[in-house]
Amino acid sequence: MYYQEGKNQHTIADSLGVSRASVVNYLQQARERGYVRITLDEQLFVGHSLSKQLCEQFGLKAAYVLPDTPEEDAESVFLRVSQGASVWLSSLLSKGDRLGVSWGRTVYELAEAMQPTQIPDLVVSQMVGSMSTPYGFTAEICSAHLARKLGASCINLHAPAVLSDDVLARRLREEPIIHNQLSALQLCNKAVFASGTCVEDSHIVGCGVATTEELDWYRAHGAVGVVCGRFIDMSGEEVDGPLKERMIAIDLDYLRRLDIGLLVSSGIDRVIPMLAALNGRYATHLATNVTTAKALLHHAESAV
Repeated sequence: MYYQEGKNQHTIADSLGVSRASVVNYLQQARERGYVRITLDEQLFVGHSLSKQLCEQFGLKAAYVLPDTPEEDAESVFLRVSQGASVWLSSLLSKGDRLGVSWGRTVYELAEAMQPTQIPDLVVSQMVGSMSTPYGFTAEICSAHLARKLGASCINLHAPAVLSDDVLARRLREEPIIHNQLSALQLCNKAVFASGTCVEDSHIVGCGVATTEELDWYRAHGAVGVVCGRFIDMSGEEVDGPLKERMIAIDLDYLRRLDIGLLVSSGIDRVIPMLAALNGRYATHLATNVTTAKALLHHAESAV
């Protein structure tokens, strides 16, 4: 009655003899259960003039640019980008794909916004080990949540993201179960990830991946962003520091070999980390908003 016949919620409530609040709840449940699917024409967003400029500047295959307005707060824009990226990601996936999934709030909200669908023989692989976090968007939750929405099987990494020493990490990587889970990452042909910051309140510290002292060390040695738990410099290269050999996560070189690497990020505070990830050629596709896109292009042009 609402989507097909175009009736408003008051009319539907009167027809069914229920409250308008019940109609609202029914409509929400219908979307959550996949009874109703709303799609957007991706060409509207990838055909944007800023999309073309981003592709030319950074050698991307496609960029998905969402609108924003000056009066909007960062949270509203962030959620719109996450939702838009979820719609786009669905259209980028095909039967038999192997999708690597990073972690963080961006990936979590993307999975949360994903409308349930079924992609045959899809496998989702967790790209970063587990961590203790107060935020509720651990790596295993992000990958499992997205796999459930896509009707995919899920391969989690049953190991901490960071070990106490490199010898222990090396031995753990040699354990058959962990070795097989890491080997599955090498079969991924697509991935979705965000670019993290190196500021004092970065999630990489809050989640226990790095201590404040380790963060300070990396920043002092040129780190400007984080991709899949690994610190990168402005050129996009991994900074060889105290965490590198202690990590249980995908090697960044693998991201450069993928058919599709979808970078999803927005916000002025993410511009430098995004620029570093783009310079490193980890992304083939980018989802962001107008303001962030303009800032990216401005910084790139200023650096020339």
